[in-house]
Amino acid sequence: MSYYGGYGGYGGYGGDGSGAEEDVFVKTAVEIKRFLPSLFNIKVLGEKGSGLRPRGAVQDFNTLRRECLATGRLFEDPEFPANDSSLYFSRRPDRYIEWKRPMEIADNPQLFVEGFSRFDVQQGELGDCWLLAAVANLTMHPNLFFQVMPEDQSFDENYAGIFHFRFWQYGRWIDVVIDDRLPTCRGELVYLHSAENNEFWSALLEKAYAKLHGSYEALKGGTTCEAMEDFTGGVTEMYQMDQTPPNLFNILLKAFERNSLLGCSIEPDPNIVEAETPQGLIRGHAYSITLVKHVEIETPNQRGTIPLLRLRNPWGNEAEWNGPWSDQSPEWRFIPDHEKEELGLTFDMDGEFWMSFHDFTRHFTQLEICNLNPDSLTTDDISAGKKRWEMSVFEGEWVRGVTAGGCRNFLETFWHNPQYRITLEYPDDDDDKCTVIIALMQKNRRAQRRMGADCLTIGFAIYHLDYPERLPKPLDMNFFKYNASVGRSPAFINLREVTCRFKLPPGIYCIVPSTFDPNEEGEFLLRIFSENKNNMEENDEEVGIGEVDDRIINPTGDKNDQNGDNVREEPEQDRNNEKVREFFKKLAGDDMEVDWTELKDILDFAMRKELPQLAHHSEAHAPETVEGNSSFVDTLISLLCGIVCNNEQYNKPVETHDQGFSKDICRSMVAMLDADHSGKLGFEEFKMLWNDIRKWRAVFKLYDRDESGFLNAFELRQALNSAGYRLNNHILNILVHRYGTKDGRITFDDYIMCAVKLKTMIDIFRERDPDQTHTATFTMEEWIEKTLYS
Repeated sequence: MSYYGGYGGYGGYGGDGSGAEEDVFVKTAVEIKRFLPSLFNIKVLGEKGSGLRPRGAVQDFNTLRRECLATGRLFEDPEFPANDSSLYFSRRPDRYIEWKRPMEIADNPQLFVEGFSRFDVQQGELGDCWLLAAVANLTMHPNLFFQVMPEDQSFDENYAGIFHFRFWQYGRWIDVVIDDRLPTCRGELVYLHSAENNEFWSALLEKAYAKLHGSYEALKGGTTCEAMEDFTGGVTEMYQMDQTPPNLFNILLKAFERNSLLGCSIEPDPNIVEAETPQGLIRGHAYSITLVKHVEIETPNQRGTIPLLRLRNPWGNEAEWNGPWSDQSPEWRFIPDHEKEELGLTFDMDGEFWMSFHDFTRHFTQLEICNLNPDSLTTDDISAGKKRWEMSVFEGEWVRGVTAGGCRNFLETFWHNPQYRITLEYPDDDDDKCTVIIALMQKNRRAQRRMGADCLTIGFAIYHLDYPERLPKPLDMNFFKYNASVGRSPAFINLREVTCRFKLPPGIYCIVPSTFDPNEEGEFLLRIFSENKNNMEENDEEVGIGEVDDRIINPTGDKNDQNGDNVREEPEQDRNNEKVREFFKKLAGDDMEVDWTELKDILDFAMRKELPQLAHHSEAHAPETVEGNSSFVDTLISLLCGIVCNNEQYNKPVETHDQGFSKDICRSMVAMLDADHSGKLGFEEFKMLWNDIRKWRAVFKLYDRDESGFLNAFELRQALNSAGYRLNNHILNILVHRYGTKDGRITFDDYIMCAVKLKTMIDIFRERDPDQTHTATFTMEEWIEKTLYS
């Protein structure tokens, strides 16, 4: 479902920070709680190329139909059984419901009787007239209709009691399989049905949509927007008629030019269900708009055009508008015959009628527009003069402690949210500004489970970038502290989708989608529609190696030489190196190499809390012989720390929670520097490793301000930046999924493992990319060797 609460515009905020302190966001909630459907056991179309792994057994229409035909049985769907659980989730039916197949309901059942049209659809007892209005709209576009209802099925050829329908969910088309057992009472269909009693396409479509949502009852409380979006993959907008922009008819004309699906309704009477107004309109009823046009008019005194709309009541009966421009009203005598012919004007009691735009805005309270994506237009549509939207799409996620930063009310974490930079170069054809529709949809992370998911409270903000080349990627906290948004979603709300239309001057903007509160996890789809071409990219860093933080290189303010280079005070370096080599030889043996078990002993000792006291021993105080409980390892570490850890920051203890390094970390450390794949490290390699660990440990201490032994995952980007690694949100998200705790924290040893893996994979890649083209080639054998051993 989409949410619309006003026509967004350019707020005129500059980059000087005026108004930034008042940039406060508001949280609202819907009365009827909506759930994100589960896609358990449902086939995702094009899954091989979608980047998704197969989820195991899915219901494949062709496979199931072949099995039924081979065994001579009719399909019975175990995932949506013919019982009360498929009807209601909150109560039992108030009467006896009998599930029957079409041939038990009518003679000679057919999917279509003399084709399909908007007049076929009749409402049943379920309060889902919003679904009817969307279905009626769908029938007006054959290419869209057969996208939802594939043509490879019928009651004649290869009939096996199984049908399938396709709906758009979370950015992908899915295939929903059903059997044809339908709920009836006294031999008649209870819910959606066709005007012809032996036509069953609409009843089967409704059943498939009910299965997607879990039950027929779950279809209550939806909107035409939601259904139209699921039928088309388009972007929907919702307008309250008392808050519409002055150019609304122009918006409707452009929408109709682009084959958009249009629906409208009147606020229901709380005391009377579907009450009829004196003008013949039904309150709380979903109407579809089937034509928008400036109609030529000739009166005795003047000639010109008048904005008219053609609407349809899904009941398809005599309940029609009886005001000006209604059937047989006197106004039609002023319309030339050729114009009437072009309009295809008829005056039947079919639920379809005309009214002026002025009366439409007075009598209807809500308008819904579903803007189709560019792929939905056929060559015939384009030849007929239909236009298409320009669309950009990005998928992303909010991960606890990494990219789930909450809204701008939470300034310190807001900048961690995913950011998207959009360039608008060309204004609309009839304007000096650019029309932009921004749609933020949340996805069901639990799509592989049977239950649906609650909707998070979501929204977005837009910021104008005056000098983008001077700004960091991603935008940092200081930017949001001193710059106010120039546009935003009307509110943060717990709906599947939040949509808003904006008029923005050409320029470069940054869109920040977020949940209202920090640390709320979810996946999302961000779609941008514009009249002319837009360029959109993630506003994020390029993955690679950067500079190590100066606080790590020069933690104690080392002296600089006359060229400005750091001069480290490392007295007696050469003599100590020889001493360390001597002890390393005693530990490693004649081959002067240590394996992962010996490395683990060294590192576990080095990270113990006693290290600071040992580390202060200089070479002069080190005993020539090892006595008592001491060991070569103790002495070796003391000497190493005297050489490479000769400052207070590095000598602070690091909490490893008395478990030491895992064998996987130690094996990965060996693999990182083990060029000959011997499984061991020589002395020089060990010194390089120790320098890396020393740097990583210093970074950890820099951000572990409370000395808890954990990093907040929000600090992971900054910590890895300080260590010299540049990562984007995608990499950070998977690192926290892989190495983070449930509450979004990183332990010291997991942080070290993360750093080891990063260094190893970057070094492997750079070895194959000497020209820094950001591409490398590996054979299958090389790829397996490199990834397995790392």
